[in-house]
Amino acid sequence: MRNVVLSMENIDKRFAGVHALKGVDFTLYEGEIHALVGENGAGKSTLMKALTGIFPKDSGEIHFMGKLFNPQGPKEALDAGIAIVHQELNMMEHLTVAQNLFIGRESTKRTSWWLDEKGQNQRARELFKRLNMNIDPEEKLSDLTVGKQQMVEIAKAVSHNLKVLILDEPSAALTEREIDDLFAIMRDLAKKGVAMIYISHRLDEIGVITDRVTVLRDGEYVGTKETKDLTKEEMINMMVGRVIYEKPKSHSNVPEGAPVVMKVENLNAGHQVQNISFELRKGEILGFAGLMGAGRTETMRALFGADNASGNIWINGKKAIIESPIDAIRYGIGYLSEDRKRFGLALNLSVHENAIMSSFEDLSPKFLLPQKDMKKVSQEYTEKLKVKTPSLDQIVKNLSGGNQQKVVIAKWLIKNSSILIFDEPTRGIDVGAKSEIYHLMNELVQKEGKSIIMISSELNEVLRMSDRVAVMCEGKLTGIVDIEDASQERVMALATSRG
Repeated sequence: MRNVVLSMENIDKRFAGVHALKGVDFTLYEGEIHALVGENGAGKSTLMKALTGIFPKDSGEIHFMGKLFNPQGPKEALDAGIAIVHQELNMMEHLTVAQNLFIGRESTKRTSWWLDEKGQNQRARELFKRLNMNIDPEEKLSDLTVGKQQMVEIAKAVSHNLKVLILDEPSAALTEREIDDLFAIMRDLAKKGVAMIYISHRLDEIGVITDRVTVLRDGEYVGTKETKDLTKEEMINMMVGRVIYEKPKSHSNVPEGAPVVMKVENLNAGHQVQNISFELRKGEILGFAGLMGAGRTETMRALFGADNASGNIWINGKKAIIESPIDAIRYGIGYLSEDRKRFGLALNLSVHENAIMSSFEDLSPKFLLPQKDMKKVSQEYTEKLKVKTPSLDQIVKNLSGGNQQKVVIAKWLIKNSSILIFDEPTRGIDVGAKSEIYHLMNELVQKEGKSIIMISSELNEVLRMSDRVAVMCEGKLTGIVDIEDASQERVMALATSRG
């Protein structure tokens, strides 16, 4: 019989207008990897924040290592042996890797208070060696890929005397190789008795790495089952209360002879965007696939005028001069960035203000601001996208990640952009919200005649949604495949070919 490390009983939490947790139970055993799943807004993050003292629970009890546990903040939880690695990285990019690892616990020379950088770097090397991570402690954090930065964050958590490690969407920014490395680290920690709570929307990963699964829905506890006894379909049904079927697309929905709405020729922007040429047709979803670092995001940023670039772009048959995002927006292009918090939202503004941000000139001629009419528009689109928010006046940073993503989508739909670039549109979004966004994307192209470029790191998603698939490798476009001829094997072959 395994020892219980953590038990949370009848946990309740309310915010203004939202009953976020409704008597939730959760139990964690020593050395187990326990998945915590549910749709966005189900209460996963709220439960973990109550555990780590980010905010107090309203009622219920937490027992940790056999004792009543009420941390007053994350530091107290960390000192007790509970660490959390958040989905959004929280490090100092101007410092070195080692400095980030040991901030607040710096090495000093024995005879003075001077920092011992050499000794600190050696501590970091020993830690990385133990975790089988190939990272230079002296490298500046900002020079690492997002995936490497994520691994540093995990190493930082492991460097404490851990008993419980919480991983919130840890694989979202990692390559397949890095995910394999992460799982090896997790299994090694589990053997040493560290218990882990694994939060992820990638249900296939949960089947591979976890021992048990606890499901939350709308702030309530649904159930806990052994992973080996739970199918993916059963897990989805527990999460959303309904069955969602994922069918790959077998043929293009673009009408024959559909006009070209965008033509890109010899687009160049640094070494990650080299002579990119393609066409986008009216009513088409053109998927962009490739491994991390292939240059997909950089291509779209160049196309949107966010980065300096050369080449030729035609919109509806006319030469377009795009030197800034403002130019791109005026040509009817909307861009949903993969980093919604940095490039997609004003986090301290309301849902309403974010939704209409790109459309002031359209909605408010002559600078008159009919707020009542504007709110009707934002209300229409937030309802259409099923944004879970107490009101339009809710500050957007207080929404879950998936609902924040929906607000960004609403912004470009209100702008009525005819060409939409969706960079990782479902990253960090649960299966229920994914299904809604898939349905919306299909409606946009089939009923409203919009055209979409979609970047996704999930190959199944690309094959499910795209009419054609453009594949990149190391800054080059290595092929464009009709969906009828596309397969995982063919796309991966192109994604690993330099052309």
